[in-house]
Amino acid sequence: MSTTQSERLRALLEPLVASQGLDLEEIAVDSVGRKRVLRVVVDSDTGADLDRIADVSRALSARLDETDAMGEGEYTLEVGTPGAERELTEHRHYVRAVGRLVRFRLTGGEDLVARILTVDDDGADLEVPGVKGRKATARRLAFDDIAKARVQVEFNRKDTQDHKDLQEEEEA
Repeated sequence: MSTTQSERLRALLEPLVASQGLDLEEIAVDSVGRKRVLRVVVDSDTGADLDRIADVSRALSARLDETDAMGEGEYTLEVGTPGAERELTEHRHYVRAVGRLVRFRLTGGEDLVARILTVDDDGADLEVPGVKGRKATARRLAFDDIAKARVQVEFNRKDTQDHKDLQEEEEA
């Protein structure tokens, strides 16, 4: 998708998505054979359930039908959320990931897996899991030190006492 088309679509759709109480996270147009697929990713601080996705999908479809933003050819509109392993690229993404386990790639090349405890304008306070029976440790990470961050899926997360103790130490 050309930058111009992307910018036009974002300018057209973002106010409509915002009016539904959601953030427009991503727009992508992909060619699948002779057809095109417009993928729109939305989210909010409280998440987006199926009813909200359906409402915004109908509103976006109507707006696109009123304009020539997608050109003359056929296309399919897909509206969804970022998914479980979302990449964190905006401040609001880090805020929404509080309590989640995240894999960080630091600007120095180091990899770090830690749980986000709090987020402010400059960075995040983390809980780094202990290794081989050791207690978890606290770490402060500035946004400038993060090259990439992605939420990790946890299938058997347990709220341990160490996690609660570390939060209490941070608050003290």
